[in-house]
Amino acid sequence: MSAGTVVQTPDGSPVTLGEIGQRVLLVNPRVRVWDVALAPGESQPWHLHHNPYVVLCLETSPCRMDWLDGSPPRFLSERVGGVVYRPVSPVHMLTNHGDAHYRNRIVELLDLGEEASGVPDPTLPPAEPTTDGLDPELVFADDDVRVWGVEVAPGARHEWRAGNLPVVVVGLTDPDRDGVHYLAPGGRHVLAADGPTPHSFRLVELAYLGSGPS
Repeated sequence: MSAGTVVQTPDGSPVTLGEIGQRVLLVNPRVRVWDVALAPGESQPWHLHHNPYVVLCLETSPCRMDWLDGSPPRFLSERVGGVVYRPVSPVHMLTNHGDAHYRNRIVELLDLGEEASGVPDPTLPPAEPTTDGLDPELVFADDDVRVWGVEVAPGARHEWRAGNLPVVVVGLTDPDRDGVHYLAPGGRHVLAADGPTPHSFRLVELAYLGSGPS
């Protein structure tokens, strides 16, 4: 991570980089998951990503991304449950320009950045997740990650068993209660909606680990 590093703007002014989120919710040698929460008008300070990362939107508001190198800003309008995958990028700042609260989860893929060794890990024989009667929707897929969407009916509980790929489970409806969980290949986690409302989840599979020898 680069928080605390001093960099320079194009005019030579010094800037001290901050963290990419407010809280680390989960970390292991493969992933680091952050909570990012911005009130209207609030900014996440200048920061730099050393790892490819997945953004999962929990609460939406119009946002603006500014670049330290002076490039034109990018205006963002995400939807709740939406998925964005980004490679490493130049130093930037995210500001909530709307009237609502903005919140996301950032899942950093450390194998493809800070922890990269250049040697693929051995993989298990191909196996799909076991979904215990659920009907998951594939909401994003590329060579690095696949993201599944699941909605659990009020009062229901379903077990998700990972296949041959690790999975990061992120709760969207009640993120502080449902939390973030990491499943190793074959690992299990119960997706529950114990209250009167349905609960939505996103399950991020580390698809790049399926590219090694079987």
